[in-house]
Amino acid sequence: MQSRAIFASGCFWGTQYYMQKAKGVISTAAGYIGGHTDKPTYYEVCTGTTGHAEAVEVIFDPSVISYEELAKLFFETHDPGQVDGQGPDIGTQYRSGIFYLDEEQKATAEKLIAILKEKGYPVVTEVTKAGTFWKAEDYHQDYYDHKNGTPYCHFYRKKF
Repeated sequence: MQSRAIFASGCFWGTQYYMQKAKGVISTAAGYIGGHTDKPTYYEVCTGTTGHAEAVEVIFDPSVISYEELAKLFFETHDPGQVDGQGPDIGTQYRSGIFYLDEEQKATAEKLIAILKEKGYPVVTEVTKAGTFWKAEDYHQDYYDHKNGTPYCHFYRKKF
């Protein structure tokens, strides 16, 4: 059995880097979601005019890793308190967002946000019903694996 999740936390390269390393993740894809144009390109999304966020679609085995564990990883590998950006990447396309696929995912996201706020973390993460996920160009897929690098604007910090 497979499940699906979609997370946006700044540049999709860093988000994909951490998500694809989690045990139980079957596959990941960098792409775009949350905008108002069909089949957006990277250059169109970078203009900030399409409304899309850079995001990662995660296909996972829920018998190995839960949606909640993935959502915690999402929050622990970026700054959910930075508005419209992540580190040096600035713009609405780099916003923090969870694009939920069902009410259970929405409830989990809202619960984790409440926990973080209780702990004193600022959180501006949008929780939005998922629309169409558009896969990004091939050269954006598994970027850090191909470049033998590590993310420059994502980091792991235990929060839960």
